[in-house]
Amino acid sequence: MGELAEITGITKRTIDYYTNLGLLKAERSTSNYRYYPQEAIVRLQKIEEKKEQGMSLEKIKHELEKENVEEIDIQEIRLHMQYLEKEVSTLLEQINNKEETTQHTIKQNISSDSVALMQSLLLLIT
Repeated sequence: MGELAEITGITKRTIDYYTNLGLLKAERSTSNYRYYPQEAIVRLQKIEEKKEQGMSLEKIKHELEKENVEEIDIQEIRLHMQYLEKEVSTLLEQINNKEETTQHTIKQNISSDSVALMQSLLLLIT
């Protein structure tokens, strides 16, 4: 906590207060000392900026939680997109390995909704 206070110019007492409010998350060392990840510096800067804009600490906490959820959602979407990209590639390989008449039959049986979905996925992937 001392290093974080020194780096950011924010008092230990304030950092402790923010931690108790849930604005910052600290981890404990084996000797039970609190330590903060590197991201805590940026988070403290955001907190201080929002305070200067007149935002309450409760509102700041809400905003920061919302940002965390959005980051998680984006990461989750990226993982799903990577999985779908592999699946589409596998399907395309399987179709291309079929005889020409079988390829034609497969293409005829794909619904227009499926084609639109695949095109949308390909746009998102690339």
